[in-house]
Amino acid sequence: MNIKKELYNQCEKFVNNRLQTIQDIISSNQKALQSETKSSAGDKHETGRAMLQLEMEKAGQQLQGVLQMKETLAKMDVAKNSTISHLGSLVKTNEATYFLSISAGKLIVENENYFAVSVSSPIGNLLLGKQENEIVIFNGKTSLIKKIL
Repeated sequence: MNIKKELYNQCEKFVNNRLQTIQDIISSNQKALQSETKSSAGDKHETGRAMLQLEMEKAGQQLQGVLQMKETLAKMDVAKNSTISHLGSLVKTNEATYFLSISAGKLIVENENYFAVSVSSPIGNLLLGKQENEIVIFNGKTSLIKKIL
């Protein structure tokens, strides 16, 4: 089994689930906005509409973030191997194994833990461009890069 391909698939699933959730929120808020009718309690009505508008804006921002994740995944080539870590690399340290991709958190493949991290995250940025046997210090912890796949 190709571990990088499986991690990529899990990241893709993570993004698609987030996208579906956000689209559901937007859809339900749009329906709620349309069904809001002017009642005799005008202030209450306006407050309700304002809250829905805020929810819509928040969902819109989340949607942008998810679309950026989809773009990042589209740029990745998990088949590419290199001695220098890049987007799509699997970086094994003596502490953990990181998949330089999107911020999807802990993923499990064949009972092994992997951490999908964005290259723009602090740890992802630190690991980017590194080579085997280099040492990185993150949050006061020193880690040795054992392998880059």
